[in-house]
Amino acid sequence: MRTIDGPAAAVLDVGSFSARLVVLEPGGSPIDPALTHQTRLRLDRELDDDGRLSKCGIAAIAKAVANGMEFAREHGVKDVFPLATSSIRDAVNSKEAVREVARETGVELRFLSGRREAELTYVGARRWYGASGGPLLALDIGGGTVELSAGAGEQATFARSLPLGARSVTRDWLPAEPPVRSKQVRALRDHVLEEVSAALGDVKDELAEHRVVGCSKVLRQLARLAGDRPGRARELHLDDVRAWIPRLSAMPFARRAQLPGISRQRAQQALGGAVVAEALLTVAGGKMTICPWSTRDGLLLTLLDQLTDATGKQRSRPAA
Repeated sequence: MRTIDGPAAAVLDVGSFSARLVVLEPGGSPIDPALTHQTRLRLDRELDDDGRLSKCGIAAIAKAVANGMEFAREHGVKDVFPLATSSIRDAVNSKEAVREVARETGVELRFLSGRREAELTYVGARRWYGASGGPLLALDIGGGTVELSAGAGEQATFARSLPLGARSVTRDWLPAEPPVRSKQVRALRDHVLEEVSAALGDVKDELAEHRVVGCSKVLRQLARLAGDRPGRARELHLDDVRAWIPRLSAMPFARRAQLPGISRQRAQQALGGAVVAEALLTVAGGKMTICPWSTRDGLLLTLLDQLTDATGKQRSRPAA
């Protein structure tokens, strides 16, 4: 059993579908982490129509956190950043959930603001492409929110968050079961495009020469659906996303889950994610490159930067 003997950066990322622990040692990379551990979750099934987490959902979170922290301790990891994503942060009873998890495990889950998530998404993208990648516009469709960030250096100079995540728009705008009527899709399209246009409108000209990169599982799955293959440089194009929207609207969830790139867990929100991606591509120029790194990776790399060097000097801004 591998043991971490020295300092390390560790994040326990608790989201809708899993609680994933990732550990990096100095000099390491998210491509090849020192340790990983994952406990599956289905918090999408534990949120009621009012956005309240059920008691079973909170208990599942506590168990997943306990599993991840026990694994970390067994392998010598001393400090873990317990990150709760928007599925918990935006729940009506999020304070209750955090309190109960802390009571059961001794771990107090931490939240990042949407803006900070956007900034960390940019850090992940910038580290992936490096300085030679040029100015970047990083787009991340999560479950609860969409993060937009841009810059030309190591840190973002523009960062915004919108409540347009794939889970959120599915819950708020689409019926519980397909088929989805065209007027329902049209209403969602109009709403999302208006929100994205407003968020980027005042900086659109400044971002015109930026490389547009997509940094989320939703966008990776859409790129796979549109025909790109693993192992190749992936791109997502507006025309491809637009062509899939009416097809996804007509499909039951079980059929969506059989499509390339669409996982069973995310089949229900695939249409909502596609509509949000369409709006982002419409405003951002019609094409994006898929980036493997996102918020968690940006957080890990920031924490790694904060590990003191031989002189004890910290080299980066705080992670949260």
